[in-house]
Amino acid sequence: MSTDEPPASADTVDAPASESEDEIDAEELQALRERVEELETSLAETDAGDDEKKMTIVATQGTFDMAYPPLILASTAAAFGWEVVVFHTFWGLDIVHEEKSKDLKLSAVGNPNMPVPNALAALPGMDTMATKMMQRRIDDNGTATIEELIDLSIESGVDLQACQMTIELMDYDEDDFYDGVTTGVGAATALNHMADSDVQLLV
Repeated sequence: MSTDEPPASADTVDAPASESEDEIDAEELQALRERVEELETSLAETDAGDDEKKMTIVATQGTFDMAYPPLILASTAAAFGWEVVVFHTFWGLDIVHEEKSKDLKLSAVGNPNMPVPNALAALPGMDTMATKMMQRRIDDNGTATIEELIDLSIESGVDLQACQMTIELMDYDEDDFYDGVTTGVGAATALNHMADSDVQLLV
């Protein structure tokens, strides 16, 4: 009587290899799924970053009334999550100068909203009177002061920048500005941010 084992069928021989292939395929599939999840997360983060708007405001005027528009627009845009830069140059530099910002004047001459003709507006003391009238109206209305708007803007993440060339021209010191103001900024830096901004304003 023969003791030879019957020949193994093709199914019996191939079974271990098939199981090994199944294990490899499962591992590859899991790794592929993880990679897809990583790419989806990365894409979502990129899309979210693209949604952030940027705004650059160039503040060139340092009168009492013209200090408000750039600060109000900047703080409001920051509240919406925008990246905001306000570049202060020439007389606009006085807005973020801690001492001079407290003594900004409203010019009565050439102001069509002033209820006096230019001949009277040019008289000594008229700018001071016009400024006090506006300050009184601001106080009565509960509107924020310039200093409060500067603090709000900085707290909101607005980058208030001081033009380095103007600092040197006006013979100011970098310590003269409010805490949080970025000093030593050149025109090239401002232009680069403008180029990347969705909104550019000259005030």
